[in-house]
Amino acid sequence: MRINSEIRVDKVRVVSSDGQQLGIISLADALAEAEKQNLDLVEVAPNSSPPVCRIMDYGKHLYQQSKKSHGTKKSQSTVQLKEIRIRPKTEEHDLQVKLRHIQRFLEQNNKVKITMMFRGREIVYADKGRQIMEKIKDRLGEICVVDQFPKREGRNMIMVLSPPKK
Repeated sequence: MRINSEIRVDKVRVVSSDGQQLGIISLADALAEAEKQNLDLVEVAPNSSPPVCRIMDYGKHLYQQSKKSHGTKKSQSTVQLKEIRIRPKTEEHDLQVKLRHIQRFLEQNNKVKITMMFRGREIVYADKGRQIMEKIKDRLGEICVVDQFPKREGRNMIMVLSPPKK
């Protein structure tokens, strides 16, 4: 935005500080009017013919714009993807600990990627891995939504959970 003496045209369409149209007047008259009110002349639509300028407090305008952008940033929520790794031989107690971690991540509105890793000859127990994944999904019940059902990718089986929509 160009303000005051940065505006380089002869005639401008001027809008007053209270929103009234002052019409098409010369730049010198528009600057004089803005100076009389102790405000700035700000070019708001430079591509129109003639350019539209508004009489306003430019510092106050910048402050309101920054507050508005800060408010929108604050209201945005970031979702992270957390990963939990398990194996087909993971014991029941260890699985309970991992379930508590998954539950905590979901309560914090994060997505959770559960990776079942098969090492060596464990790959033949892929059906057991799928059963464990189903057990995890059943135990979490209502606090999660399955984004990606258990799927094998090479030597890993992956399932993605997310918190339910509110």
